[in-house]
Amino acid sequence: MPSITIFHNPACGTSRNTLALVRHAGIEPTIVEYLKTPPSRERLKGLIAAIGLPPRAILREKGTPYADLRLGDSHWTDEQLIDFMLAHPILINRPIVETPLGTALCRPSEAVLELLPVAQLPVFTKEDGEQVIDSGRRRG
Repeated sequence: MPSITIFHNPACGTSRNTLALVRHAGIEPTIVEYLKTPPSRERLKGLIAAIGLPPRAILREKGTPYADLRLGDSHWTDEQLIDFMLAHPILINRPIVETPLGTALCRPSEAVLELLPVAQLPVFTKEDGEQVIDSGRRRG
């Protein structure tokens, strides 16, 4: 079975749907509830590098201290933004999924499909009733 890790927040519907899609593929991932067990600086930097986006693109605004900390100001360096994410893990957007095919911030949840090292999946129904149809396209 391929090794898959999801940085998950069970209170987040997108994160729950992403986890359910991975399980729909017949894979039980390693689940990291990052609010309880935040990644180390090295791990977070590695995830951000693997995603291929700058730290600012990984910041979550809604329901976080983003505005209070004035993180929208452009003067913050990447290292400072990472410092904020480490101090306030709720600022790390979710879910982040790591598979043998790559790493991505899976928003929307169906973005995880291109990372799953499996054949095309049958239709999946999200919590809200929306159906997800897998095109079968994968990275790599």
